[in-house]
Amino acid sequence: MKQVFDEVDTYLEDRYGDRYPLHPARAAHGVTANPEHSGLFTVGADFTAGYGSELGRGYLLAVDIKTLTNVPDEVEEEIDQVAVEKVRELLPLYFPDRRLEATRDGRFFKIHGDLGLGKR
Repeated sequence: MKQVFDEVDTYLEDRYGDRYPLHPARAAHGVTANPEHSGLFTVGADFTAGYGSELGRGYLLAVDIKTLTNVPDEVEEEIDQVAVEKVRELLPLYFPDRRLEATRDGRFFKIHGDLGLGKR
């Protein structure tokens, strides 16, 4: 899953990376070995057990914009939408034998489906 998020990170950097100044404590994109530690974006996910959700357990997509500049809500929503579209494109490539989906669940997008860790 980390490779998916790293690829989404690079995609967002290419598309939006020059729109806002980086946080002063942040390295430029591509300077560090881990994309999570450089550039305007950090892309990852937080596991949720899914209590109260019709979709159940899964991973909430987290796209953090690392700037001190105010980013308008509509721009954040656009970036989230672009990110989830890229995740949807990449999931079947990285997990061809799994049924995984990325669906809006309340305010967030959730990756859900066959989350098993191996053969049963």
